[in-house]
Amino acid sequence: MTAPHAVISGASIAGLSAAWWLRRTGWAVTVVERAPAFRDGGQNVDVRGVAREVLDRMGLVEAVRRVNTTETGAVLVDRDGAVTAELPSDGADGATAELEVLRGDLARTILDALPDGVQFVYGETVEDVDDTDGGLAPGRVTIRTSTGRVLHADLLVVAEGVRSRTRDRLFAGAGAVDTRDLGVTMAFGTIPRTPSDDDRWRWYNAVGGRQVHLRPDPYGTTRAILAYAGDDDLAGRDRDETQARLRQRYADAGWQTQRVLDGFASSDDVYVDELTQIRMPKWRRGRVCVVGDAAWCVTPMGGGGASLALTSGYVLAASLSRVDTASGPIDRAGLDAALGAFDEWMRPLVDKIQGIPKGIVRFAYPRTRLGLAARGVADKVLTSALAKPLAARLTRVADSDRPLPELAAGASASSARAADGRGAPDRPAQGSRPER
Repeated sequence: MTAPHAVISGASIAGLSAAWWLRRTGWAVTVVERAPAFRDGGQNVDVRGVAREVLDRMGLVEAVRRVNTTETGAVLVDRDGAVTAELPSDGADGATAELEVLRGDLARTILDALPDGVQFVYGETVEDVDDTDGGLAPGRVTIRTSTGRVLHADLLVVAEGVRSRTRDRLFAGAGAVDTRDLGVTMAFGTIPRTPSDDDRWRWYNAVGGRQVHLRPDPYGTTRAILAYAGDDDLAGRDRDETQARLRQRYADAGWQTQRVLDGFASSDDVYVDELTQIRMPKWRRGRVCVVGDAAWCVTPMGGGGASLALTSGYVLAASLSRVDTASGPIDRAGLDAALGAFDEWMRPLVDKIQGIPKGIVRFAYPRTRLGLAARGVADKVLTSALAKPLAARLTRVADSDRPLPELAAGASASSARAADGRGAPDRPAQGSRPER
């Protein structure tokens, strides 16, 4: 019997989680990634809510704990660096989560624990998809990559991120992809650590809708963010123009802003993102499904993106584990039912996180001195002992009172627990195995 085959486009958290679970449940898996090699780096993400159970079923909780960012708490500071409020960070789902990790370190942990046989194709993108019944491979989806490589599969999983080109091509049409610009720009980068840095996330608000964030990492450096609300679009601008515009916007912001600007000037990993939510009424079309930020980007304003990505790989595999593969290729009706079950379980979790309250951007990014003073009062109230239960609920995301769907009999992942702490197996890949 030939195993069903999935092609996954995108090798970050959602794509790697899908690869891990589909391979564990008997699928052949090929991952196509546009980068020439595995991408390390990135800013803080965390594992919250139901995603902790998924990570536990993968046997990777301790492996993730070992690469935590070293952050122990989160505080708001004023222009002089004095603490004005402390965000709740006790428990698994505080402002600083129990499992707080850099994006690249979480992805690397999953990559290093992938089951044998996952194939990787680096430096290529999906260029064409044919999933018509009378196509090149009837009953399957045919994928052509940017180098002319042809792959036939039972399922294409699009996990390319918020600006996915494959999603936009395949789901073109009115209402198929709702792109919502939140009006917030974030510039991320790694800067040298100084003696004044500690093990807390320090968050500073300045007038003009500006924020500065400093967070520790496990590599002796500091992760910095400049975030602001406004209409200055930095997307597509070159490095020099981006740096100049940031310096202009943050010229009088205060606190350690100048240090961050100087650090960004020499950092090799600075990148800018315009916060954009993605909403789709359907995450599937024929033999194609979309997962992770490509399907439902919640942005840092909503939080929980990495947890949704991690959870989606498990729920997708559990839904597909009920499809009959013993009698030949997966028929479209069976596949559609499985993808419908995936949608039914994931959508309430996604909808809950995507429901950002109206006015939250104006509250988070005050423009005037009066607005900043009002925000300071609200911060003190929200972090007071009286409001602690409410504040704790605000940081509980990706939480569900529904049990995770179980893998069908014969597709049990009980052996996955043995992977905790295990070295990575050798896997076929294009070229050599990616190294740190």
